[in-house]
Amino acid sequence: MERIEHRACFGGWQDVWRHHPDVLGCDMNVAVYLPPQATRERCPVLYWLSGLTCTEQNFITKAGAQRYAAEHGVIIVAPDTSPRGDDVADVDGYDLGKGAGFYVNATQAPWSAHYRMYDYVANELPTLVEANFPVTAARAISGHSMGGHGALTIALKNPGRYRSVSAFSPIVAPSQVPWGEKAFTAYLGEDREAWKRHDTVELVRSDSTGEKLPLLVDQGDADEFLATQLKPELLREACADANHPLTLRMQPGYDHSYYFIASFIGDHIAHHARALRD
Repeated sequence: MERIEHRACFGGWQDVWRHHPDVLGCDMNVAVYLPPQATRERCPVLYWLSGLTCTEQNFITKAGAQRYAAEHGVIIVAPDTSPRGDDVADVDGYDLGKGAGFYVNATQAPWSAHYRMYDYVANELPTLVEANFPVTAARAISGHSMGGHGALTIALKNPGRYRSVSAFSPIVAPSQVPWGEKAFTAYLGEDREAWKRHDTVELVRSDSTGEKLPLLVDQGDADEFLATQLKPELLREACADANHPLTLRMQPGYDHSYYFIASFIGDHIAHHARALRD
């Protein structure tokens, strides 16, 4: 690993590291915030997954999360959203290819050569973090939009691995909305049954894990993508049918932007800190 950024922030350090994960086969950047407590003790870790078009930079420069991470003694790990590099497949447009990995393992060419973001986030990245940083075994996961989809599905697919999960404006039913249909067709092929394994609504409905990890979701009611891409009512219905604990907070006046995330990120970090310290 090579540290490429190192900045003091709320008594701790906001770093960015470059490494070469085996599962992706390309160089990747990952942001790591170390709160001041990390100089004297191991701290729990919150993984943050960003949305379409983002890199590791968006969250660390716009969300204001470091203040709350320092207050609660939580390490935040924020990876990039897709593989990067000249050899990595891409297309024109913002919702497929680079910046749009959708946190799945692609099975279709040319995407399958590098686009294995599920394995990276769920397996290889935590192994790297635990080997190189003063973290405890307690993990939480959160994200925004495409990253909210990633956080919810990864947590649900790995019972017992995460103490808590939350999301801002998540794509809860990618199998039923244009963003997901486009990405899943490209990455996973035409078999819609395969898509269900990466769809929060379908995972809740199947209730196959036996673990009912509570879901915390914040959604702005002025979000421009609310009716066409996000459809939180589908998650509400699925959780009600499966008796799965859900706190869905519709926030009046808020849109899809980082202004929304910055307004409520303190609530989310406090929520995760409580679970991580239990």
